[in-house]
Parts: sequence; structure tokens; C-alpha cells
Amino acid sequence: MKTPIILASNSPRRKDLLRQIGVDFSIDPADVDERVLPNEVPEGYAVRVALDKARLAAARAVAGIVIAADTIVVVDDEILGKPADASDAERMLKMLSGKVHRVITGLAVMDAVTGKTLTRTSITRVWFRRLAQQEIASYIATGEPLDKAGAYGIQERGALLVDKIDGCYFNVVGLPLSLLGELLRGFGFYM
Repeated sequence: MKTPIILASNSPRRKDLLRQIGVDFSIDPADVDERVLPNEVPEGYAVRVALDKARLAAARAVAGIVIAADTIVVVDDEILGKPADASDAERMLKMLSGKVHRVITGLAVMDAVTGKTLTRTSITRVWFRRLAQQEIASYIATGEPLDKAGAYGIQERGALLVDKIDGCYFNVVGLPLSLLGELLRGFGFYM
């Protein structure tokens, strides 16, 4: 019998990426406290939140390999999660305009039966071009930025904001596929 794969996320982007690489999986979204702890560094934060998601989904599963991830945007040492509203999205996009930022995904893969866990981070540097106020307002009006870390989605209209990247494109989308494949091989899965 094949070991089931469980995605601890309801992200449409993560679901699409897993389908893209031919993974058969079920979904068990794990909502956890995503507040940043005092003195927490971005990489540690992303892994901690991904681990919390994996533990929650694994505790509810009878068996299976749980995949959990948390993607953040970091600019000027500030962690940008999903914007609270349109005004917050505008603030974030203004911060990113004309700058380089890091997209960090904490990735946790956990065996629900044995508790074996592998974690890693993927970091991609992203260069935004300088954005005009009208561009920011127009982009926010699409609604696209409101459910994405850093208030943009590189795989959609947000691609127009990005000048270049250094690192994994899929990490910026929300699930670093090459790194995920590496972690899954640690559980005997080969794509």
C-alpha cells in the first residue's frame, strides 16, 4: 500500500505545484499561530511555523507523510506576511518598490506515524522595479495581493512588478519543488 501524502495547506498555489509534479495528495489545512516571536530571525520563524503546521496535521492523521510550508517576504529585516487589508498591501508594495527582498520558505516534511521530520529553508532574492503609485493602486484593485505574503504573486499579475530573481522561482510561488523532492527522497519517495 502506498503511503499517503498530506498537504497541510489550503493554498491553491501549493496544490497546483504538487499536481504539476504528479504528487497524489490529500489536504488537511493546519491553521496555527503565525505571530513572530521576540528576537525570532526570519529563517527560524518560517521553519517554526511550517513545523507547527506539520505537527498539527500529523497529529490528526492516521498515517502518511505531511508536507507543510510557510512562505514569508523579508525586506529591510522586516517580515511581511499576508496583508491585513488593501491599505496594508499598499504599505508592503511601497516598501518593496525599487528594492531587493528575500522570499523565505520554511519546509517541513513529517511522517505521521514515526514522527521522523526533515526541515529546510529555501531563500530566493527578488528585485522589484520602482513602482508608480497608480500601478500599486491598480494592482491592489485586482484583489490579487490580499492573500499572498508580501502582497504579490509572481505567478500572476505580480510578475509585472519583478525585475529579476536569484534562486528558486517555485519558492517565490510558495513551494520550492526541488527542495521538496530532496526531502521526500528522505522518506523513500522518488518522483
